[in-house]
Amino acid sequence: MTGRDPNADPVESGQQESVEGEGELQDSSSNVSPLSRQKEPLTGETSVADEECKLQAGSGDGDHCPEQAPEHPGSDLPPPPGPFVPPEGGWGWVVMFASMWCNGSVFGIQNAFGLLFLSLLENFGDPNDKHLRFKTAWVGSLSMGMIFFCSPIVSVFTDLYGCRKTATVGAAVAFVGLVASSFVKSLEPMYFTYGIVFGCGSSFAYQPSLVILGHYFKQRLGLVNGIVTAGSSVFTIVLPLLLKQLLPKIGLSHTLRVLSAFMFVLFLVGFTYKPLMPENQHSNSSKKKVNIKTIFNVKIWKFLGYRIWAFGIPTALFGYFVPYVHLMKYVEETFQLQNEEVLLMCIGISSGIGRLVFGRVADYLPGSNKVFLQVVSFLVIGLMSMMIPLCQGFGGLIAVCLFMGLFDGCFISIMAPVAFELVGSENVSQAIGFLLGLMSIPMTAGPPIAGYLRDLLGTYDLAFYLAGVPPMVGGAVLCTIPWIQYRKRMRQKRLITLEGETATAKILDRDSKNIMVAGSGEPQKEYVSSI
Repeated sequence: MTGRDPNADPVESGQQESVEGEGELQDSSSNVSPLSRQKEPLTGETSVADEECKLQAGSGDGDHCPEQAPEHPGSDLPPPPGPFVPPEGGWGWVVMFASMWCNGSVFGIQNAFGLLFLSLLENFGDPNDKHLRFKTAWVGSLSMGMIFFCSPIVSVFTDLYGCRKTATVGAAVAFVGLVASSFVKSLEPMYFTYGIVFGCGSSFAYQPSLVILGHYFKQRLGLVNGIVTAGSSVFTIVLPLLLKQLLPKIGLSHTLRVLSAFMFVLFLVGFTYKPLMPENQHSNSSKKKVNIKTIFNVKIWKFLGYRIWAFGIPTALFGYFVPYVHLMKYVEETFQLQNEEVLLMCIGISSGIGRLVFGRVADYLPGSNKVFLQVVSFLVIGLMSMMIPLCQGFGGLIAVCLFMGLFDGCFISIMAPVAFELVGSENVSQAIGFLLGLMSIPMTAGPPIAGYLRDLLGTYDLAFYLAGVPPMVGGAVLCTIPWIQYRKRMRQKRLITLEGETATAKILDRDSKNIMVAGSGEPQKEYVSSI
């Protein structure tokens, strides 16, 4: 999808407007600094990542953006290629549905762990064990945590070997983990087979499904991310119904083998991840001498907005996964109901709606203002977690889960668009990877702590109250990002103005030296006009 963004800033005076997708201006007669020519295709405004690169280049710290490389008109070298422009469709639609299956199969299984949790308690639990829920919760927490913990490593592998190889190998490992878990006869080996092997494989399969979307979409990236992440919502709706039928009839072991079929399909769809970006935009470290700065992209930590984002998101997630693990058991103990899977279905349905709606809304929010959607999401999620023990009936829990799922979808769908805004497309793979790695600690620790509180106090009330606090704190931290980026934009404008004034002063000074004083006997240069 092409066309000019109506929100775009006016073009600087004396500078021609570039046609979208054709690269930078080539007007050699313009004296405007190259810093003022770069525009962000997504929103029409200068992107946060570009702004910070410009500031770093202007301050002489040695790091600069690839687009700011000086031109050499007299050189025999070919001109550098223009910026990569995604096709906004084509084979990208196939890739989108493949990524949707990836998100669905990986996180659908994770979100439905509450039902597997009940089966694990029944099959491997000792009723006399005072810490039974604490120990059992570690199975699902390890699996979810490993998805995020491995993400920095997955980022490196994605840069070195590409999305296709990384995703297919990861899906194969996840398949092996689920099959191995089906042969386990006690709880402890499940920590390794389901928690670590399946979790690590899922991580290697999941992250490339986000990165590959940037090869095919930019203008529609928010909408596409919403559709892709809605895959987990679809699976979260379907899998509880499936597990509710399979677990009583064929048992836990055979159910895990059925779930492994989803990983086999994920292995096949991974072959659709055909990269489009030119080779010079990817790391060639596998073919050249290995450089630690090339493998681990430390430049992303120079962006202040990203540093705050990478701290605020993990802070908010300490209580995020608690309802997915313990809500089923809480309903069974509190309401003595047998249709607790309805709550997971409500979360899945509203989460899917949230991902589609807010993914599209994010396309209309300029720059880092997308972060405000995540702020609202965390505030609502925290409030809904605290309201779970206050619900006196099953209908109240349904309402809570609908709101929780809606804003869960909002938070998830704009993860990648915010990362693109904060660090730029060339750094987004490792930016997402490091963020997910930091998220692994709270995602892993939250459910076991909640299980420990339940074993200690005999009730889940305090666990759900405490689970609502971190999202509110994290949301408050994220509020500072748009303000910081606004200050950076103002500083960038002052830098451009100062550059223009300095360039004008140099030109006037040069011209004044070339103007001859009458009677000096020295010839004037042709291009100098006397006043």
